[in-house]
Amino acid sequence: MSKEASNNNKKDASDLQEVDLESGEQQRRSKSGKGSSGDPSSTSGAAGRSAASKVQFRRSLQNWAAMAALAGIIGALAVALALVLGWLFVLQLAIVAAVAWFVAAGGLRWAYVAIRTAPRDATALYLYIRLKLEIRSHAKADRTVADIFSLQVKKTPNKVCLLFEDQKWTFKQVEDYSIKVTKMLLARGFQHGDVVAILASNRPEYIALWLGMCRIGVIAALINTNLRKQVLKHSINISNAKALIYSADFADALADLGDDGLPRGTTLIRMDSIKGPRLGEIELDSLMAEQDAEAPLTLPEGYKKAGFQDPLVYIYTSGTTGMPKAAIITHSRFIFMVGGIHWLAGVSSNDRLYVTLPLYHTAGGVTAVGQALVYGSSVAIRGKFSASAFFKDCAKYECTVAQYIGEMCRYLLAVPPGPQDTAHPVRMMYGNGLRPQIWIPFTERFNISRISEFYGATEGNANIINPDNTVGVIGFVSRIFPSVYPISIIRVDPETGDVIRDSSGLCIPCKPGEPGVFIGKIIPNDPIRAFLGYVDKSASEKKVVRDVFKIGDSAFLSGDILEMDELGYLYFKDRTGDTFRWKGENVSTSEVEAVISNLISYRDAIVYGVEVGHIMSLNN
Repeated sequence: MSKEASNNNKKDASDLQEVDLESGEQQRRSKSGKGSSGDPSSTSGAAGRSAASKVQFRRSLQNWAAMAALAGIIGALAVALALVLGWLFVLQLAIVAAVAWFVAAGGLRWAYVAIRTAPRDATALYLYIRLKLEIRSHAKADRTVADIFSLQVKKTPNKVCLLFEDQKWTFKQVEDYSIKVTKMLLARGFQHGDVVAILASNRPEYIALWLGMCRIGVIAALINTNLRKQVLKHSINISNAKALIYSADFADALADLGDDGLPRGTTLIRMDSIKGPRLGEIELDSLMAEQDAEAPLTLPEGYKKAGFQDPLVYIYTSGTTGMPKAAIITHSRFIFMVGGIHWLAGVSSNDRLYVTLPLYHTAGGVTAVGQALVYGSSVAIRGKFSASAFFKDCAKYECTVAQYIGEMCRYLLAVPPGPQDTAHPVRMMYGNGLRPQIWIPFTERFNISRISEFYGATEGNANIINPDNTVGVIGFVSRIFPSVYPISIIRVDPETGDVIRDSSGLCIPCKPGEPGVFIGKIIPNDPIRAFLGYVDKSASEKKVVRDVFKIGDSAFLSGDILEMDELGYLYFKDRTGDTFRWKGENVSTSEVEAVISNLISYRDAIVYGVEVGHIMSLNN
């Protein structure tokens, strides 16, 4: 396929991405080489940074020398004028000159921007400071998510925490179940640093399972339930899990892996006891029943407790090489992501959230469920999204906040209008991917007062949110205080995705209206700014760009193209990686290529995303 044809086929890349095999390989090579992050261990990379540092130092000296000379000339001129005309005249002249310089340098425009954005920036700054202080308090006390949840249990033990179908789990019931899980793991020899994979559909036990694990530092690997065969096998194996807890829905998928599908010695624990093939597993119910016999529900002394900076869960992201990668989510990062939604989107402890997104992803499993665990909200969970039942459920469970992804909003609009459209208490919805074209029709039809669109990569540190309901906006960069939250957009080659650098070897920030790749500055010891990456450290390094705005600094490279307007609002434009969006999932084109190649027995296949008009597949 020619490049011209490829460009003609490229459509709205907020959901879909065209990828050519040859250019994709070139892009992957350039991202791991000098074009983007560079190889910090290579001689040429070190030499380049050394030379750039010297150039930067020389320019700095030259600038200071020029400024000193200019200051001397201006000072001498001011003294001469003062002796002749008087100091008052010189002061008036200086004021006039300052105003003239301010206007000539675009100061009036800056003042306009500052006045327009000051309320937004001041409000966001206040909320951000509150979030940072809260995180600092948790860090000082070395609290885990389980510790914070226990504090919520003490406040409101009998309040409804989770709703599912016709079940209601109070905060105390969730806590009790999680403690049984903790005791069961300790009794079977699990300890701090071990990994247990979970392959299960949405249900309250899913949350209570990993909550019980994290109390003693056992990491939960949250497996994507859509995976099958080699991709499923890969996802379980890279987690190094000692055990796999699964619901009966996925017994067939595990059986398809064969006798060598899982590492030898992996313990299989089954959540349900009635359907699917037997795999030599242990039943979770029997293990939990052993803990029921013990009273009271107290933990034994002497176990190693988890800490604020310890890994909490592994969440899988689509890899450009064709296989998912396990991103590390620590307790500190979990608390930050949940806190960002709480403070900046305005979710309170009095809200009840409606969640249909899978609990193995960040959106449903962290930002939504976390509102209950960290802030004491209530969460209604549905096993799977249904367009026709969405707002009926919101009315049934009395939900005031609902979560979305862009595809869901299109499906909801495709449902014939009815009384359920407004017969619900939902005041706000938050999520990502809501297209500007349907933003207003969606909010007007369903009477949604506020949309809080946010953007963030599971593995990254560049997270933003729309703070004021501005249509089409996914976040903002303060034009008054840009350094408070160090994110930026930098120039990249539109064809290859390579980072463009100036003559000193540093990255070039984009101007308003100029698209570029979104980055987040890395500060290793800061729970908000740290980049933990993946279990596979070599994959983590490919997401880091170095020597960004000064020699020696580094940033997380999102791979997504954003654009900033004059007021600092950010808009999603494109993707640079070999992935496209399908039903809320980031799908790797390489993964699809591998499947097609195996099916048709061809050595090579080329896959790229295209827009499928207005065709929709509704799950009613």
